Amino acid sequence: MEPLTGTRWKAKGFADIAQANPMSGIITELQASLSESQAHAMLSGCSDTLLEATPELADLLNRACFGKQINAYEKDKQWFQLGPEEAFYLHHALNCLTIIGQNGNAMNAMELWEFMASRRSTFPQLYKAYSHLRSKNWVVRSGLQYGVDFVAYRHHPALVHSEFAVLVVLDGEESRLRVWSDLQCSLRVCGGVAKTLLVLSVVKRNTELAALVPCWDEYAVIEERTITRWVPEQCREVHAPGDGGTE
Repeated sequence: MEPLTGTRWKAKGFADIAQANPMSGIITELQASLSESQAHAMLSGCSDTLLEATPELADLLNRACFGKQINAYEKDKQWFQLGPEEAFYLHHALNCLTIIGQNGNAMNAMELWEFMASRRSTFPQLYKAYSHLRSKNWVVRSGLQYGVDFVAYRHHPALVHSEFAVLVVLDGEESRLRVWSDLQCSLRVCGGVAKTLLVLSVVKRNTELAALVPCWDEYAVIEERTITRWVPEQCREVHAPGDGGTE
């Protein structure tokens, strides 16, 4: 999975900084810190989760690009708002965060999954796409401002521009990509902000097989597709003068 536009670092030397501090190592540090502190987060009325963080943990969350830091009046405590996919990834995939439900009790993975899915019907396929990219050490953030589901960065957004605008499609169901004009709009937006459109196709297993696996394993990413606009001026063959072609 390589972007068509190439990696665009924000300043000279940032590529070296990223290489010296790989995202996989930062995630491992965060995982260890959350596990050792037995961190827990509180589920809000919607599907977001609030996590209280010490200054040290806040630094790791920011470096690993998890959650959104929100204002707090206490100097020694900071709060982070985790999205549904982020919270479940930390809870289940990394197994380093306990989620406290609205009744005050710790939730297991099945309870949390069912709660998230009840709040947003697209959560299963969005989470599968999110975890797919995170497992490959891409930094994944909301793509709302670009009209897509996610944007993917090679490293921290402070160092590099996002390379992919990600659309998640549930295989076999109607989607915006089935309308040609919507696809054109997405490609125009991606072209205007120098991003490659990445379509992740997610499939849900058949009913018989689904009964044998946990609910989060009912879905799988089956295809990665990058789509770009065809620009005739850039794709035209260049012929040598006198060979009968056009320059």
